[in-house]
Amino acid sequence: MDVLDTPVGVDDPINAAILKISEDRISGFQRDPLDAIARASGVELDIVTARIRAMLRAGTIRRVRQTLLATNLAHGALVAWQVPPEKLDAAFDFMFVDDPFSGHVVIRTADPATPGSNYRLWTTLKVPQGYSLEKHAEFLRASVGADAFRLMPAKRLFVLGVGHMRRRGLEPGARAESPAETQDARIVELSDLEWNVLDALKREFSADELRRDLWAARASQAGVTLEEFYRVAESLQARGVIGRFSTFLEHVKPTAGNQRVTRYNALFHWRVPPGRELDAGGEVGRHYIMTHAYWREGGPEFRNVNMMGVAHGLDKDVLLAHKAAIDRHLEEAGIPFDYSNVFWGGRSEIKPSEISPLAFAEFYRSRGIDPETMRQRRGE
Repeated sequence: MDVLDTPVGVDDPINAAILKISEDRISGFQRDPLDAIARASGVELDIVTARIRAMLRAGTIRRVRQTLLATNLAHGALVAWQVPPEKLDAAFDFMFVDDPFSGHVVIRTADPATPGSNYRLWTTLKVPQGYSLEKHAEFLRASVGADAFRLMPAKRLFVLGVGHMRRRGLEPGARAESPAETQDARIVELSDLEWNVLDALKREFSADELRRDLWAARASQAGVTLEEFYRVAESLQARGVIGRFSTFLEHVKPTAGNQRVTRYNALFHWRVPPGRELDAGGEVGRHYIMTHAYWREGGPEFRNVNMMGVAHGLDKDVLLAHKAAIDRHLEEAGIPFDYSNVFWGGRSEIKPSEISPLAFAEFYRSRGIDPETMRQRRGE
């Protein structure tokens, strides 16, 4: 296939068929993930490989990588930052460019009368095992000149998988027959060998690396045989730290041909009665539009909301219709809520958060700070 003639737009029928699978449908560790995409999409393997390579080179796909369930590998939280308006863009740039431990970086807006509307900058943040999330957040606060921040660790997860293409055209209220399953956030300790394999496993793939023997070069980089690499990776999957093999699309920015995969992303908030969080998460998470759903405590800054979720779409009114359908469903399910709101995403960048303890220590040493001062103390 001539690369110059390969379609790279998301609306091409073959690309769309591939992306509906490759975004978030290849779960766990696969010895041959490209073949798994081919079998599930019904597209021949050679075409799958050529199309993903071409879309990656063109920027339609922003990265291809094996994801991890990082909530089980590092301490993490959603963080809302109160930053003076004149410092907002510089703070965004610092979180995205200079802090490897910040992942999603989004500037959000809400009605000025909304509690917490002065918290414009939102990030996801992870720090490796043994280190303090609060201390690193305080370092970031001082670095960007933020006035305040709110850490919101996930107490439970219900949905975690961004598949934009397969969510297109969903009718408001479309949902699974049963509630979403609860996923606990629990830290798993790894050996040096497991961290070594994990580091090779999680790195992004270049277009030239996408081939049948996908993991052979990564095993060599990790200094282990391919069979040992498979054994460790499959053991890590059994221990609940492997996510999915994924081709990530741009959330908001135009891709090849000025096509947009999504245009809006909405962070939904609900406050349900204490003790009903698991029930509410299961009902919110069963709605197909939700890419994320979790129990997080918003605290007094956000009127003590305890259920949050994210949805993406091309039309703002359609997203609001989805939100209204979820609201009705919660009420019909006997789960009351006495407060709800929407925070809309604007400028955004997304990158995987670094979770390596060695990288964290080097980050602070390079800034003349003893990483031991960033350790988590007992009880934190």
